[in-house]
Amino acid sequence: MAKLPPSVARLRVAVRDALADLPAGSLVLAACSGGPDSLALADALAFCAPRMGLRAGLITVDHGLQDGSDERAAEVAEWARTVGLDPAEAVAVEVGSAGGPEAAARTARYAALDTAAQRHGASAILLGHTRDDQAETVLLALARGGGPRGIAGMRAVRGRYRRPLLGIARTDTHAACAERGLKPWTDPHNSDPRFLRSALRPALEVLAATLGEDVVANLAQTAALVGADTDFLDGLAREALDACRVEGGDADDDSASALDAKRLAALPGPVRQRALRAWVLGARVDGAALNHRHLDAVDALVADWRGQGPTFLPGGLAVRRSGGRLTAG
Repeated sequence: MAKLPPSVARLRVAVRDALADLPAGSLVLAACSGGPDSLALADALAFCAPRMGLRAGLITVDHGLQDGSDERAAEVAEWARTVGLDPAEAVAVEVGSAGGPEAAARTARYAALDTAAQRHGASAILLGHTRDDQAETVLLALARGGGPRGIAGMRAVRGRYRRPLLGIARTDTHAACAERGLKPWTDPHNSDPRFLRSALRPALEVLAATLGEDVVANLAQTAALVGADTDFLDGLAREALDACRVEGGDADDDSASALDAKRLAALPGPVRQRALRAWVLGARVDGAALNHRHLDAVDALVADWRGQGPTFLPGGLAVRRSGGRLTAG
């Protein structure tokens, strides 16, 4: 028996480990653009799922942003059927403009994936982000002053979404495609400097050449370490938030609750700021539009109270302090 190529073996082990907790019969969908990362992931899923007693399918999203994108999406879905992935669907979406082209495409894509998962009753959706993608995410967060939450990068598991390849190098997905005879599509947007992540890739190559190849793995490891600390602090913040609700506040309805400013002020800064962030997000503030300046202004109502007026957040939500209470509405 021929020895399994190392790149293929690494992907299959990563996928198997990512799905180990799912009960038999669960449906897992691979989100596949047809690029080398997601194509290698879908191929590994097609191999692993039936051997684990799981069902596997594929969803490819046609953003309609390039000529022939519908044909490429149809080809990806057709390939999926040949390797036993069922369902295998190409879903067309309309991309808006909110937040810029990258953010708008991402919003449309995740909405389509969520809808597909609900329609088919999928337990998990696999995304093909690699260790290199994680390193890029950390660098972008540093460049934007994103703080610990940004530096924590992408999570291996968030809700129904799973990223089995965060510990796998991009070179492995490319090698796996070659070994398996797969023919990935190269998205020209991935080398278009108009897109920030694409523009960053040459800079990361320079860093690797200057600091050594381990820089990519080390950046990804930094995300994992910071992510663990962030999760711990977020847990403390959730407990603190419940303890700071005034009598009569509903712990399941942040939009209707008021907070005790004195109790908030007694909290350590990092915990208090996370608690306030969770509170305003629960009050239906747009998290994508919320930034550190908004949160600093809300925190000032607690930690630097001088009788100032309300702080207005994205969407017109006003946070006020009155009678020792913080209210949002």
